[in-house]
Amino acid sequence: MAVMKFMKLGTRPDTFHTQEATRTVISETPSDLSIKINITYLIHKFPVVPKCGLLQRLCSNHSSSKNNGDEKIRIELHEIPGGEDGFELCAKFCYGITINLSAHNFVSAFCAANFLGMYESTDEGNFVSKLESFFISCILCGWKDSILALCSSVGVSEWCHNLGITSKCIDSIVHNILTPPPKVTWSYTYTRPGYNKKNHRSVPKDWWTEDIADLDINLFRCIVLAISSTCILPPPLIGEALHVYTCRWLSDVRGRSTSDNVEKNRQIIETIIGLIPPDRESVSVSFSLRVLHLANVLGASQVTKAEIIRRCSLLLEEATVKDLLFSNSMSKDDDNGQCLELDDDVDLVVGVLESYLMMWRRNNSDDDVENEQHLRSIRKVGKLIDCYLQVVARDRKMCVAKMICVAEALPDHARPTHDHIYKAINIFLKEHPDISKAEKKRLCRVLNCQKLTPELRSHAVKNERLPLRTVVQVLFFEQEMKGSKTSRQGVVEGTEEDQLQDEMRCEQKQRPGSGDLMRPQTQQKLRRSESTRSKPSGKESHKMKASELIKKSIVESRRKFVVHKGEERGRS
Repeated sequence: MAVMKFMKLGTRPDTFHTQEATRTVISETPSDLSIKINITYLIHKFPVVPKCGLLQRLCSNHSSSKNNGDEKIRIELHEIPGGEDGFELCAKFCYGITINLSAHNFVSAFCAANFLGMYESTDEGNFVSKLESFFISCILCGWKDSILALCSSVGVSEWCHNLGITSKCIDSIVHNILTPPPKVTWSYTYTRPGYNKKNHRSVPKDWWTEDIADLDINLFRCIVLAISSTCILPPPLIGEALHVYTCRWLSDVRGRSTSDNVEKNRQIIETIIGLIPPDRESVSVSFSLRVLHLANVLGASQVTKAEIIRRCSLLLEEATVKDLLFSNSMSKDDDNGQCLELDDDVDLVVGVLESYLMMWRRNNSDDDVENEQHLRSIRKVGKLIDCYLQVVARDRKMCVAKMICVAEALPDHARPTHDHIYKAINIFLKEHPDISKAEKKRLCRVLNCQKLTPELRSHAVKNERLPLRTVVQVLFFEQEMKGSKTSRQGVVEGTEEDQLQDEMRCEQKQRPGSGDLMRPQTQQKLRRSESTRSKPSGKESHKMKASELIKKSIVESRRKFVVHKGEERGRS
């Protein structure tokens, strides 16, 4: 646990008490000074006024205008920085009442004391000089003290900036962050899952990220920019600080935010995106996509969203399907525990994919090695998108147009096989049985039946959800495959016939005068080859068979379709 630094001033017991909306000092002497902030303080001109230059001037002006020194003076100080807490600390110091100063109340006391003019020129050993000594010797020398002082400066940021509190605290924090981990001897907050300080003697490199996540976004931005400008810490470490800060402040943002803090959250996400280092490895693809989702939900500017989309596209091939599913909310499960409805944002995925493809086409070169690398990259992305479609296809709110938009965005060479996109289409047709025939045909145009594996071609032939046209295409390609095998066999037989004729010519040369006589074995082979030649070629026979089979398949499919519709009408 961190040891906070304190400074104790004064020796008298606290005699302030509250009565209704008034704070008074227990004393035999009646109060002669009324200070109104939000509540009213009834205090004495002595000993308060001699230590406060501002009150001296105000009391002097009041006395000269009224020409009556015995009347109670009433002063309003609604604009005092630090508010009631700051003023009461200053008043107690004037009375000699014991006060304990720490990083929690230093800022309010220091700003109020400066506002009241409690300088050495007003009274020797005044409050401001003692606060300055405490600030330099204690707060700036402590890690958490500096952070707490900055946290408490949010309400009086302009005063803290003018008095130098903000800049000095930031310099102290940055100096500590840049300290090599082995030399870190002060206490820090580190609550990563599975981390135990007792088991880890060495200080983690990101030991500082959780503590500065408590700061306001503007102060956090100043610290991150100061760290980045030194070029000492690696970009992934700065990216980790951004990740921790985002989790600290935006973890509860769900769906379209209607919170009163939406403006503040929008500022946070836009600032985070602007602070991401340009290096590719500075943040993970999972974090980048999460930030993109938050930027979209919180209504960030188009420039901001375009930047984070670009960054996501650089890392898209490293993503998983889970990364692309921006929300983990599920409405209900089927028997296999698979999510039926997901809160997806397909438009964001399309935007990232289009940005990736634009970059891919721009970087594609004629070099064989680079082409191979680019081919591996786009095929990896192609598989990712098709697997993503298999998940979002289960969402009954998913429309055909979006499904086609994502599926058609990928170029042909992104899919060496069409197995994954076939599965996605099959799932979509299963979950959306009411779509029209035209929509089915339009969706299935994405399929290239020639790129289906034999197992899925067999499945497609029997798949009643597919349009008849797609089934016929699969059947035709099946027959084409069989026909090509038959043609290859015909070529082999033709080669054997040529070998037989060569044998005959050799025999005639070796046995002159034998005329047309041949060995019985050779004659038998020749008759067999002639009978084979008289038959139609393998390719022509295949076309005839394919044509007949396709006609039969069409008739059979139509018959099944009519029977199926009749059964449905009977059940209804």
